[in-house]
Amino acid sequence: MENLSDNHFADASMMIRRPVTEVYQAFIDPEVTSQFWFSEGSDALSEGETVEWTWGMFNHQVQIKVLSLVKDESIHIQWGEDPDAQVRWTFDEIGESKTVVKIINTGFKGDQVALISQIRDTTGGFTLVLAGLKAWLEHGIRLNLVADKYPELSDS
Repeated sequence: MENLSDNHFADASMMIRRPVTEVYQAFIDPEVTSQFWFSEGSDALSEGETVEWTWGMFNHQVQIKVLSLVKDESIHIQWGEDPDAQVRWTFDEIGESKTVVKIINTGFKGDQVALISQIRDTTGGFTLVLAGLKAWLEHGIRLNLVADKYPELSDS
């Protein structure tokens, strides 16, 4: 998946003070993921399957193809139709109640200006996702970070 040598990737990470199984499951189960990222997922992630993620506040949907799942260790997906547009989550357990989540998004295309813009926006976006995850799993607080980042696009 990752050609990190060209430096054309987005990268975000954060420690979540919850067990690795709970953190991993938060990205597998759309009932949980919808509390901190998208508004609806068509189904839980399952290896080899395609699901749809919806951001109702932006009237936006994307097809996600699940390339691989390694329970409590990694999630690897194709984002949309472009086979090069891939996202990988890794989950590193620290003791019984802390997990470091790392997200790497690759497959950006375009000239230097386009690449910089895509990488900046995606890194910022995934950082918000992780902050929202942290607030939800650690404190039960739904921050609406993704919707509030672009209020001009949101209908909520």
